[in-house]
Amino acid sequence: MADTIKEFIEIPQSFVKEGTQFMTRCTKPSQKEFIQICRMVGMGFAVMGFIGYFVKLIHIPINNILVGGA
Repeated sequence: MADTIKEFIEIPQSFVKEGTQFMTRCTKPSQKEFIQICRMVGMGFAVMGFIGYFVKLIHIPINNILVGGA
């Protein structure tokens, strides 16, 4: 019985301890890092957009051939 109570007390304590350690390690990115992150995210959006465009470009003729232009 005492072991289960001890576990219920230790779990939140370890969670709070790990959370405070995480928050103290977190830092705000510099302007250079922020701009670099924004560029990479923009490039990711562009790449995914082009992939989607080419998939749709290939899919339309194939769909017309299979369906027969109905």
